[in-house]
Amino acid sequence: MVDLTKTIVLPETVYNDLTIIQEEMASLTRKPFSTGMIVSLLIAVYRAHMSEPCARDAFRQRLANAEFMSPEDFEKAWDSPPSKAKNIDLRNHESSRTKNHQD
Repeated sequence: MVDLTKTIVLPETVYNDLTIIQEEMASLTRKPFSTGMIVSLLIAVYRAHMSEPCARDAFRQRLANAEFMSPEDFEKAWDSPPSKAKNIDLRNHESSRTKNHQD
């Protein structure tokens, strides 16, 4: 079996948002959610939203008129020191949060 999973490094604020969403979903459904499950759910919600032509057009117009940083500037602005960056290994749908707390 070939392992096709990837590890990503997220800014701490993005990781914290994922954790909050994970807790909200667990509270709402009374079922556990892994970080990988939340990422997958957010992608599914995005795709469902974008499948509606009116929503897609409104979103496109909003993005076209918004001012954005370049991807490079975004990375610089949101970078956390390496010790605070969160690594997420989507292979096991677990975060390295527990590993970081043990250091």
